[in-house]
Amino acid sequence: MWIQIVLIAAVIIIGAVFMRRTGADSHLAIRRLLYGAFVLVAILSILFPQWLTWVANLVGVGRGTDLLLYALVLMFLVFVYTQSRRNAAQQRRLTLLARKLALLQASTDEDADSVGNAHPRDDA
Repeated sequence: MWIQIVLIAAVIIIGAVFMRRTGADSHLAIRRLLYGAFVLVAILSILFPQWLTWVANLVGVGRGTDLLLYALVLMFLVFVYTQSRRNAAQQRRLTLLARKLALLQASTDEDADSVGNAHPRDDA
């Protein structure tokens, strides 16, 4: 009984942390609905473990723990895919920023050279 209380408290705390507002919230409503559904299903699975076994048998999996493992593997693969896409997009933005900065610095260096002013360069 006490392990169920600890697990439910942990699920609620983690769910609340995931649902809080951050600075870069895109698709916030959908994300909050999905997190809320996950928290509800997690709590129900903790309170009624036989329910998860029933769902597993319904879809053709032998045990509820096997179904949970399969679901976690799928979620992990989706997470890896989305993180790799996000990383690639961030790398593209960083490359564009570096190019713009290099062009801006080169144009200010040319302007300073054409005027004849000496300017310090960063050779570090």
